[in-house]
Amino acid sequence: MCKGGMNLNKKAINFLLTMLFVALVGWWIYSSVRDEFLSQTRASQRRTVETVAAGYPSGDDEVAEWLKRLAEESANYRVALVREIPMPGEKLTSSPAGDPELSRLTEENTLDPEFAKGFDNAAYEEVYRSSHNWTVGTKEEQALFFAPAIDMKTHEVEGALVFSFSTDGEQGFMRMMNTLFFCAFVLFAVVVWQLMMSRDPIVGFALAGLFLMTLIFVAYPLFEALRLSFLENGKFSLSIWKTILNSEGYLSALWGSLKLGCWTATFSTIVGFLFAFVVSRTNAPCKKLISTMGVLPVISPPFSLTLSIILLFGNNGLITRWLRVVGLDFSIYGLPGLVLVQTMGMFPIAFLTLGGVLQAIDSTFEEASLNLSAGRFQTFSKITLPLAVPGLLSAWLLVFTTSLADFANPLLLAGDLKVLSLESYIEVTGMNRLGHGAALSILLLLPTLTAFLAQRFWVAKRSYVTVTGKPSGRITELTTPGVRRILTGIIFVIIFFLIMLYGTIFAGCFVKNWGIDYTFSLENITEAITRSKDALFDTVTLAAIATPIAGIIAMIAALLIVRRKFHGKKLLEMLLMTPFALPGTLLGISYILAFNHAPIILVGTAAIIIINYVIRELPVGIEGGIASLRQIDPSIEEAATDLGADQATVFRTIVLPLVRPAFLSSLSYTFVRSMTAVSAVIFLISAKWYHITVLIYNFSENLRFGLASVLSTVLIVIVFGAFGIMRLLVRENTNLMKNVT
Repeated sequence: MCKGGMNLNKKAINFLLTMLFVALVGWWIYSSVRDEFLSQTRASQRRTVETVAAGYPSGDDEVAEWLKRLAEESANYRVALVREIPMPGEKLTSSPAGDPELSRLTEENTLDPEFAKGFDNAAYEEVYRSSHNWTVGTKEEQALFFAPAIDMKTHEVEGALVFSFSTDGEQGFMRMMNTLFFCAFVLFAVVVWQLMMSRDPIVGFALAGLFLMTLIFVAYPLFEALRLSFLENGKFSLSIWKTILNSEGYLSALWGSLKLGCWTATFSTIVGFLFAFVVSRTNAPCKKLISTMGVLPVISPPFSLTLSIILLFGNNGLITRWLRVVGLDFSIYGLPGLVLVQTMGMFPIAFLTLGGVLQAIDSTFEEASLNLSAGRFQTFSKITLPLAVPGLLSAWLLVFTTSLADFANPLLLAGDLKVLSLESYIEVTGMNRLGHGAALSILLLLPTLTAFLAQRFWVAKRSYVTVTGKPSGRITELTTPGVRRILTGIIFVIIFFLIMLYGTIFAGCFVKNWGIDYTFSLENITEAITRSKDALFDTVTLAAIATPIAGIIAMIAALLIVRRKFHGKKLLEMLLMTPFALPGTLLGISYILAFNHAPIILVGTAAIIIINYVIRELPVGIEGGIASLRQIDPSIEEAATDLGADQATVFRTIVLPLVRPAFLSSLSYTFVRSMTAVSAVIFLISAKWYHITVLIYNFSENLRFGLASVLSTVLIVIVFGAFGIMRLLVRENTNLMKNVT
């Protein structure tokens, strides 16, 4: 014990000495860079003063014209002229000419030692820079230079020129340097601490990296958005929140969002579980078709299904017209229509999450239950369903947050129903009130965080471990032939409805303009491909880069959250889940506010779009990874560690193969969401990096549904091709392959 304490003290002393040395070296580098920058900046300003002063003319009229021209042409500096240089301790005999604010400052501070020294240097035909900065008018602090005003004809000093230069550039550079050196010092300290003090530096680096990532790309942008909601005309104010909390319309929108989110999450989880159960736990036919249709809605742009619903069931839809003929009349607009289209568009989230969970459940318990004379339904309700609870709650939460954050579907189908996401979008884009939009979007975090904490509290009190060694290679059939036919029949009804919706999109490729002109034409295909080549390349490139990054980070985060105990776990978990709850408009605006100035300038680059993809889609992979890891006994990893494997090897050879379904789901979901993103990316695209869904949205908004249909179809084909490549690259683990018996 004493020896261990001595070693710890020795390590602490070595760490402190190392950081002291690094601090001294860092300060030397910092001061050298700072001094060199300030020297170059001030030398450049001095040359400007000398050049301008050398052009001082002769004659009062010419001087007045010269000062006027300088005021109009010079954007980097101001000039004031003192015609008669005062003696030390004397006031000016006449008011300075030139810039009014600089003239007023000069007149008020004539007796100041700095001004006296400046006038004295000007009298001796020398240029002098004040030792400190001055506030000119209401502007920020500026640097002052004093130069002689030498008559061009007589070559005599007839006054002093006072120049002021903005110090915004200097101060901005200094702030950036301070931030960068501080971050570099902290990062180096973390690295050295992990190497010198930690028993498992790889885990330490992973935790440090996750915390750093969430602080920079989650907490900081969210803080910027929160700060904006408390500002009015650049000053702190509660007026925005008072307006929102006292508005019946906004509170009604909050209630509408909650109703829509709960109904959508419930129905989507039921449908997703139905698809996942039939695919992974029964011997039903056409599993590949069911799996394909189960992910199809999440592949298309989020407003494609809405447009199909409107074209088929809207006020002038094809099916609506037929129903009116037979005497039936209804409206698809409002809560029922939104629940329908969101359920069809979002149940793949639940399907992808639950598919991996159900596949990972060891059927040994189900076989034991059946061998003990329990019925199939009793086994399902007492064994299978409780073991799937983590996945069910995760799926419900993910769909709930997605529904709350969705604004594209309510924009077209809300009718009289008010939802906060739409109100936020209208505030930002329609009324240009960023503060109101940010506040409304932040208000959506309350129900999301409540659901998140409730889910965590429920799961934490139960154990769902089923994999304690090599998992069983069989899956017990829990449905009778009759029940299996009923479940399959329900699924095929849903599939038929989806085919009908997507058939509308596909048919739109071959008509001039769906809903207006149904003449057969191939012009849309040629025009759409020609106009979208660059956007398609940008979209695929950005999504391909973001997908593996998000998948690996998600699995690492899930492993640390489930398997490790560390300070700040709840905070890290909350930060990782927060982006999924944020409306896309808020996330896009937050990133623009946070990364459009020093020290991190990313706006207009591909990096900010990739980061947005990774951060926004991490919760799906993390939730799937957590749900799968809760079913795997930690003793498997402990055994590998006892045999000498380090954490990286354990993760690569043990954990990743066991959570392969969740990992593949994370990759797939990140890719398709990156390919079909709209709300956040619409704020982050630039002339250099465009996005195909924004182009589709623009075509749809302009009623060019034929062009939008072509690009939606192309998007679906690309994503399905990527799915096939992922299946080949991430091969099936033979230890996890199961056959239904």
